[in-house]
Amino acid sequence: MDHPPLGGIHEAGLYVDDLDAAARFWQRLGFKTITRKEGRHAFFRAGRDVLLVFDPDATSRGDDVPPHGAHGPGHIAFDVPDREALERWRRHLADLDVPVEAETEWPSGGRSLYFRDPSGNSIELITAGTWT
Repeated sequence: MDHPPLGGIHEAGLYVDDLDAAARFWQRLGFKTITRKEGRHAFFRAGRDVLLVFDPDATSRGDDVPPHGAHGPGHIAFDVPDREALERWRRHLADLDVPVEAETEWPSGGRSLYFRDPSGNSIELITAGTWT
């Protein structure tokens, strides 16, 4: 049985141990801040989607949404349209002294770069065509 239609992932969240450091990191990478609630979250534009960055202790208490949170490194992958854009990201990260932790060439022809945010979350930049 098929599910009703989806347009993709509208937003994705990371949990961080230092919200201020995380906000500075994403802003330094060029992500535009949408909103910020001191001590709880910072939300950023990620292409057509949204990156949510949370303090897990604040969100685990719940408020106007159900409680949520996680501790320890998470993972998120940002779609990059092609290899040229991925190379531009590589240079951008190098210019900002953000080390690339790993690179992967996928069997289907896609490519990924991995780096970490200040809380140790694994951030992936992945080209189109990775998933067939």
